[in-house]
Amino acid sequence: MGIFRSSGKVYKPAAEVNLGPDSDEFYIHANVKAPRVAGLLVKIFVWILESWILGPIVVYVLKKDNLIHKLVSFAEIQEPPLFTSTHNWEDIEEQNVTRAKPELSPAERVQEAANCLPPRLESILSKPSSSFKRWTIQDFARSYMSGETTPLVVAKRFLAVVKESSDPTLNMAFFINYDAKDILRQAEESSLRYQRGIPISLMDGILVAIKDEIDCMPYPTTGGTKWMHRVRPCIDDANCVKQLRACGAILVGKTNMHELGAGTSGINPHYGATRNPYKVNKVSGGSSSGSAAVVCAGLCPIALGVDGGGSVRMPAAMCGVVGLKPTSGRLSSSGVLPLNWTVGMPGILAATVEDALIAYAAICGHPQLGQPTYLKPELNLPLLTSTHSITNIKLAKYGEWFNDSVEDIRSCCDRALEMLYKQYGWKTVNVTIPEIEEMRLAHYVTIGSECTASLAPHLAKLNFSEIGWDARVALCVYGSFNSEDYLNAQRIRNRQMQFHKEIFERADVIVTPTTGVTAYTLQNDALSSGELDYINGAALVRFSIAGNFLGLPAITITVGYDKEGLPIGLQFIGRPWSEATLLHLAFAMQALCFKSYKEPKVFYDLLSKS
Repeated sequence: MGIFRSSGKVYKPAAEVNLGPDSDEFYIHANVKAPRVAGLLVKIFVWILESWILGPIVVYVLKKDNLIHKLVSFAEIQEPPLFTSTHNWEDIEEQNVTRAKPELSPAERVQEAANCLPPRLESILSKPSSSFKRWTIQDFARSYMSGETTPLVVAKRFLAVVKESSDPTLNMAFFINYDAKDILRQAEESSLRYQRGIPISLMDGILVAIKDEIDCMPYPTTGGTKWMHRVRPCIDDANCVKQLRACGAILVGKTNMHELGAGTSGINPHYGATRNPYKVNKVSGGSSSGSAAVVCAGLCPIALGVDGGGSVRMPAAMCGVVGLKPTSGRLSSSGVLPLNWTVGMPGILAATVEDALIAYAAICGHPQLGQPTYLKPELNLPLLTSTHSITNIKLAKYGEWFNDSVEDIRSCCDRALEMLYKQYGWKTVNVTIPEIEEMRLAHYVTIGSECTASLAPHLAKLNFSEIGWDARVALCVYGSFNSEDYLNAQRIRNRQMQFHKEIFERADVIVTPTTGVTAYTLQNDALSSGELDYINGAALVRFSIAGNFLGLPAITITVGYDKEGLPIGLQFIGRPWSEATLLHLAFAMQALCFKSYKEPKVFYDLLSKS
């Protein structure tokens, strides 16, 4: 295709780019040129793409029309490539935190986190004025300690509602795999510990679901496919799962996900489309769709996901729960499918910010694979008892980017910022974050290239009929990226690292909506084939990319609902290692919004009905 090479963007040196509100940098609105296709049309499209004659031509045109060639492939960039999103440990100054000792066990870290919570959590979340209450980890633990119920009773109720939710008339498609016998065994052991008065930690007996991209015995790890477990058997728990077990958590199975994490809708042709509990004819978001939906529907206060391109935060926002993606290197990725080495990592989906903190404390004690122990980052935990006294927080807002969302989201997120200013005096600082669309495309090249390289040994031997139609389209495009594409993408990563470092010298966090649109309609023609909806997909990932491409921590918290009653999330993106600050900000936002939280249409009360 060299004869068709077009001219690319000439980037001026990063040091010369003005990041102030008076910058002349031009914001590019994503103008995705790809129609939605599903059903028979997506199958025809796959046949064309996999044709050795027509396929390369069509892919070339798609990349050209969607500016990958201009902004990435053929661009002229002075900066050298930066191949990693990890950061050197910096002991940043955070307000109202306590430092956990590095030698603490997972259970001891959970206790440290519990000491950071307000003394009476129920007084915050169960006031008569609150129209909807999610049961928290502390609620379950308190009920277990008092003898009002037991983990075994709750586990039996869980199994009953999983069966109910899987009924063909509802078919929420929460789980790919669960084992009733194993769940009851764990629950019996936990109940016995409570009976003896020796629970391991606050998380003892807490139900936790695991995305099927993370190893968790006794289940195979499928990555949402029908074949992955055959070529990569699960032989041990992932490190994050081991730490949850060490706290006494009950691991209740593997949640549904978008196949290979290669989509944003959560539609899986093999295991069903995970439906949004707020409105079952809407998508739940991807790729950690099942993990977000089970927390939303009340089946678990905590679930683990994997975030490679917003895959924890997007479904969390669309399902109205908390989504936390820590700094790259904060959590171990050992035991997680290696689909994208430099952009993906485990993340947490939680019913409340308090629950996110407890789960975070439990799983963040193991160093990243290959990371020297002496370089292991210190762990700050936020004293949520004193969030109200945090002062002088500056929230960086890039107006053109922030407003590149539908009206309901824009207005709701703006109101949330006004509330923070009125209640806490936290100011919004106007900035310019250049080359947002360029970063999105560079991330797409990166995640696609890494996915292709990871799967290459298996795909060469695989019968493609075992792969879903939409995943086959993704693999065709991913496989078209060459070394020039990848290297230029890493040059853009270098530029963005410089831009964001300067932004964080002016502000504490960057604030955005979490998604550009709310959950959209799940159409019947996509159920068996998946769908290609790159317009909605681009809108969903619009605000997520920096967290993955640059390895920055980020959190999403529900701040309202659109006209259809679908959740809207606000996202805080922090400087490296500032998870404690992000949890403080999300907790403050939750305190201002929780009275308006709405119950999903599909919601199971495991505690009071047990």
